[in-house]
Amino acid sequence: MAETAPPLPREKRRQKAGTPSPPAAQAVVAQHRLTLWQRIKRDRVMLLLTLPGLLYFVVFHYVPLLGYVVAFQDYQPYLGYMHSVWVGFANFSAAFGEPAFWSATFNTLEIALVQLVFFFPIPIALALLLNSIASDRVRRFVQSVVYLPHFIGWVIIVSIFQQILGGAGLLPDVLSGLGLPRYDMMSDPGAFPWLLTLQVAWKDAGWGTIIILAALLNIDKQQYEAAAIDGAGPRRRLWHVTLPGIAPVLILLLILNLGQILSVGFEQILLQRDAVGPDAGEVLDTYVYYHGIKDNDWGVAAAVGLVKAVIGTALVLGANKFAHRLGHEGVYRGADR
Repeated sequence: MAETAPPLPREKRRQKAGTPSPPAAQAVVAQHRLTLWQRIKRDRVMLLLTLPGLLYFVVFHYVPLLGYVVAFQDYQPYLGYMHSVWVGFANFSAAFGEPAFWSATFNTLEIALVQLVFFFPIPIALALLLNSIASDRVRRFVQSVVYLPHFIGWVIIVSIFQQILGGAGLLPDVLSGLGLPRYDMMSDPGAFPWLLTLQVAWKDAGWGTIIILAALLNIDKQQYEAAAIDGAGPRRRLWHVTLPGIAPVLILLLILNLGQILSVGFEQILLQRDAVGPDAGEVLDTYVYYHGIKDNDWGVAAAVGLVKAVIGTALVLGANKFAHRLGHEGVYRGADR
């Protein structure tokens, strides 16, 4: 019987197999480490594809930030940025000392909270219902139908609601035919936040399901099968599999909505502001429009816009930090994660 050769040491086996030892492997990696210019040259096609998006954000989001210098000036358009008088924080003091500013702030927060509580869950529920449709053809048809209102302008939507809920609309006629008092919801200041939420839900609920449906597709189907084998019914599978699977996306959307909590829809509200009056229909966006553009008070308008930006940024950062404490990534990952 032939004698078996003794096993080679680990280094000998690695060298015989052609695999470099750890120091040699590190040397190979160091030799193949690319410089910044080499990586740019390697990925030039992908970088060119991202260039239009990058230019969009630079031109329309980052360059306009320089205009916030107007918040600290008595800005006059014919003098420009360089020659307008610097007034420090006088524009902020003027805005904070005006009752109309605080009324607009209260209306903005009220509308934003109503939409956050009652509109934010609607796309989630609609996405879950669409995802439960077994027929792909029926699901695609329903998706197309619920997407369509997103592409309709606010002028048309407000006109449609005026024909249904306005003083001469369908609902008052039905109430009158039933012997009840006529009710004009379009001119009721108390119902204004609920009216805006109803319009936003009708217009954007279907569009908001796109991201959630994409998150639902990423859930492993084997988790549903394992839960069903363990005896979990539809409700328990929804609670223990579906919702945890889309939780990171929901937290991301919630944080982004908090960042826009002081922007509740300029065009939509501007079209209906006069029907309910400034006391109920004035928000920060319309306040900036009427006090900045129409009254030529550019400094106060820029100061209010800067306050909105700072508060929105603070809310995003704070909510993102809170999401990290709950174990989620949020909008971005922390440096220590």
